[in-house]
Amino acid sequence: MNINYHKKEDALYMRFNDSPIAESDEVREGVILDLDKNDKIVGLEFLDASKRFPRQFASILAKQKLEFAPSA
Repeated sequence: MNINYHKKEDALYMRFNDSPIAESDEVREGVILDLDKNDKIVGLEFLDASKRFPRQFASILAKQKLEFAPSA
């Protein structure tokens, strides 16, 4: 699993596996599921992430050895 945070876009993306994405569904405003051809979840994106998660979440992420995508 990879977790990427794009600071400029304030988007947090969690990718669970490398299966190709067949479909993306916005299940709630700013929450997007990426599905493979078998409707299995392969990714999950949160827009406005800093507003959705408590501040403690950021410190937990910082302590983990996660992959952070560079801001564009």
